[in-house]
Amino acid sequence: MKNIKNNWLTVITLLVLVSVIVSCKKQFLDEYNPSNRTTDTYFNNAVGYESLVTSCYPLLRDITQKRFLNFPGTDVFSNSGYGGTFWAPSITSQGGPFLDTYDFNLNASYGELQTYWDLIYRQINRTNSVIARAAAVPDMSDSTKKIRVGEGKFLRAMSYFWAVQQWGDVPMPLEETTTGSLVVKMVVAKEVYTQIVKDLTEAVSVLPIKQKETGRATKGAAKFLLARVYLARGWNFNNSLGGSSADYTSALALCDDLIGSNLYPMESDWNNLFPLHNKNVIAETATFASSVAKCNASAEVIFAVQYANANGTNWNGDANTSLSGGVIGNNMHSQFGGGPSGFAQESRGTKYGRWIAQQAPTWAAYRLFDPQMDARYDGTFNNVTYATAVGSVSLAANKPYPQAKSISYKIGDTITIVTPWNKPITDPTLRGVNLPGGTKNYSVNNLNDNPVITISPILFVQDAMANGTPIFWKFFQAGTSYNDGFSSFNDPLFRSAELYLMAAEAITKGATGAVLGTADVYYNKVLDRALGSNKGKSPMRALNPENILEAETNVVSYRATPGNVTIDMILDEYAREFLGEGNQRWFDLKRTQTLLSRVPKYNGWGKWGIANVQQLAAKHYLRPLPQGMLDNSNPRINQNPGY
Repeated sequence: MKNIKNNWLTVITLLVLVSVIVSCKKQFLDEYNPSNRTTDTYFNNAVGYESLVTSCYPLLRDITQKRFLNFPGTDVFSNSGYGGTFWAPSITSQGGPFLDTYDFNLNASYGELQTYWDLIYRQINRTNSVIARAAAVPDMSDSTKKIRVGEGKFLRAMSYFWAVQQWGDVPMPLEETTTGSLVVKMVVAKEVYTQIVKDLTEAVSVLPIKQKETGRATKGAAKFLLARVYLARGWNFNNSLGGSSADYTSALALCDDLIGSNLYPMESDWNNLFPLHNKNVIAETATFASSVAKCNASAEVIFAVQYANANGTNWNGDANTSLSGGVIGNNMHSQFGGGPSGFAQESRGTKYGRWIAQQAPTWAAYRLFDPQMDARYDGTFNNVTYATAVGSVSLAANKPYPQAKSISYKIGDTITIVTPWNKPITDPTLRGVNLPGGTKNYSVNNLNDNPVITISPILFVQDAMANGTPIFWKFFQAGTSYNDGFSSFNDPLFRSAELYLMAAEAITKGATGAVLGTADVYYNKVLDRALGSNKGKSPMRALNPENILEAETNVVSYRATPGNVTIDMILDEYAREFLGEGNQRWFDLKRTQTLLSRVPKYNGWGKWGIANVQQLAAKHYLRPLPQGMLDNSNPRINQNPGY
């Protein structure tokens, strides 16, 4: 009887469900589109098609703000502070960030790989739509269509260039995806590069020299990217890119063409490329808008990800806009280096903004500069911190020098000073009261104090006053709210200064036909701008930038001569000029195939690996394919070797 009862309950339940489905099908089973808009009905006119093209540009913000694959684990950035690397040989249990140690956690399941992949292929599908749908737009002139298709090809080429450098062989759909499929066709890197060159060559032929709307792709931007692509293909990673020595000459010719056009003159003052700001935030006079007015209009910038231009980004530039709709403002100001956010005498707000410090400069990054002669050191870092709130600091728990003393601060007081690496202060009386013999009510730290002043290798300094490194100040915009990601500084992906360094690199690799002369001439154009009134002089960097204990007198010049230019020297100059810019550094090391030499030398965690066994290997020149891509492909595609 029990079973019969249950069966009848089942039948009754099914009858009720059928009744509901039949009676309510118009309510929720039938699809209803109140606007009657689909991609086929919206993108088939000029207004809809223009919105499709414009939608490709904001996606650049999402892609370029994914920095974990391109900055940590390089020679000049780590995913964590570097103090632990000093003691790693003594403390065998020391473990660094996996992005720097390249340990087993850098695998197919790492979420950033999937996110970066998805964003790039979302952009590729949008650009495929731009290219495919232009012909069906009746109310747009053929000349405008050609320009918009050129923009689509430029952006598609950029996306494939990012993808092929990260993963090598990748899928290469060239048509708009409108249906789902598990079939994935992998295309060898050589063919991907061929398509990138084809897209960019065609983009160069149709894009205008200038666009009416700021931020759109131009002929100059396409030429710049093509030069970078030729340079990468010339290096011909693992003989897999189809490159040859002719690619270096092609890259050089494009660089010379853009330099000679005088369309993108370098700024006379390097600091004009970045937000205007007073290093003493209490004395700041720039506003949120005026801080970026000059740098966002710089003629040196050939192409930038837009954050201040409403026409190019679908954003009104309001610093207080909610982030609920996705990436809106630039967050470069909060992502690099350390800041004063943790100090008791700092208030949350616009004075210093927010510091997350996802990418910390390595020792080498600081010591590659001549702090006194090279304006880029002072422009990149801020050595002095000021109180923005009333606060006090107790020294009772300080190690190794506890004192029954509290230091009180009022707004505007100096809190910390970090000396340049080559000008340490050794006189105890010129140091803070947090150290024996100190007389200053603020800390005065030498750059190497953080790991060096210890009781033992295990008992580190606990100093309530100290700040071990300068603030990374290059991207800071006055008036930016405390919330992360609200800057309106346009992220410069391509600057004409790089044309000179790309040309120097190409010449060093054998390119012929240089207009300006030998590689050193191009290199020194960039250097001399940074030297300002010291133009022509020889700035000095640390001989061994990775060695924090090296005597500050052990230095070497980084001025180029016809006989001393090397790829490593050029990479040093790339670092000084573009530190933190363009989401580019890993690509520089990948292209020049110096990842295995420069990371263990300059990034202490890369050298340490796991328990002093280096994990960085040749396989790391390619990233693992994301696990989601492997799982969702049928037949299943193969993982990159070694993962």
